[in-house]
Amino acid sequence: MGRVAVVGVGGIAVKHLQNFQENERSELVAVCDIVQAQAEKAASLYGVNPYTDFDAMLEKERPDALAICVPPFAHGDMEEKAAARGIHLLVEKPLGLDMAVVRAKAEAIRTSGIIAGTGYCLRYLDTAAKAKAYLQGKKVAMVRAHRFGSLVETPWWRDMSQSGGQLVEQTTHNMDLIRYLAGGVRKVSADMALRVMDDIPGISIPDVCSVNLLFESGAVGHLDTSFVEQPDGRSSLEIIGRGFRLTLEGTALTIMEKQQTVTYRSAVDFYKAQDDAFIDAIVTGDRRPDSGAI
Repeated sequence: MGRVAVVGVGGIAVKHLQNFQENERSELVAVCDIVQAQAEKAASLYGVNPYTDFDAMLEKERPDALAICVPPFAHGDMEEKAAARGIHLLVEKPLGLDMAVVRAKAEAIRTSGIIAGTGYCLRYLDTAAKAKAYLQGKKVAMVRAHRFGSLVETPWWRDMSQSGGQLVEQTTHNMDLIRYLAGGVRKVSADMALRVMDDIPGISIPDVCSVNLLFESGAVGHLDTSFVEQPDGRSSLEIIGRGFRLTLEGTALTIMEKQQTVTYRSAVDFYKAQDDAFIDAIVTGDRRPDSGAI
């Protein structure tokens, strides 16, 4: 059984806390947040110890694993400190806003030998697995994807220096799923602008962004993202080849061929599947290289 701690207890951390608490192979022992009231509230709910000092938590609790759920700008050297102690890591995306810093973190993790993964939870969809299996041996011609929704109200999200913008902080999930299913990308170009949401106080991120992609396979594609107050949140990925079209609309998969069209509905909690895989990797030593681990 692995002793698990969580740093940053807002937003997505709630899912991780629930999942670690329910997993019989993990023991949730501590939470940490710079806001004392939030740390104490989460600690009380899950029966663990609260901290506002990250270093003190590592020293006193000596966890086997750590989930880092802080905003992009707030990582500091948490990964390096945990890796130096041999603590396995599950880090919410994005890892940071400066590639030199992120690459240094990756090197510290590789050198330490710990198991580490990034929170690209869409890879754990059963429908994503079915899509990947279907695409094996098939030649992809084009990829089209989009994510449309509304402004995230958290103040740091609208600040380019703190979030990196919607593409980096949120639509990175869609980009990762594209790479997971269609392969690596060798050329990128993009256009973006702040068009209609400029009346939001403190906003410095673009509200529309379009990314063109050229894949290592030769396939072409694009990814569009926007938060211009759409009445519905939409997330879709379409992969096109000769005689077939594969579409992931939300979590549902539709495979269209000349003779038939089949739709599959997801039957899994992909957040739980991700966290369970992380604990299994620690217990068994299986690094699951196809699951997003560094």
